[in-house]
Amino acid sequence: MKARVTVTLKTGILDPQGKAIEGALKSLGVDGVASVRQGKVFDIEIAGADKSRAEAALKDAAEKLLANPVIENYRIEVTG
Repeated sequence: MKARVTVTLKTGILDPQGKAIEGALKSLGVDGVASVRQGKVFDIEIAGADKSRAEAALKDAAEKLLANPVIENYRIEVTG
C-alpha cells in the first residue's frame, strides 16, 4: 500500500524559504506569482492491506516525527 504525507506550515507562520522562492520566481520573469508557501512531501510504502490501520500508523508518525503540530499541518493520502 502506498501513502503520501504532505506537511505545510500553518497559516500565519513565517515562511522565509517560500518568500525566497517567490522572489526568485519573480526575478526569473515568472508572471502572476502572488505568493509561495513551501512544504514537505513523504512518499511511504506500508506493508499490509488495512487502509484504516495504515492511516492510524501514519497519523501517529506524522504527529511524532514528520510534522511539528504546533506550526505545521499535515494531510495523509493512502492508495491501494
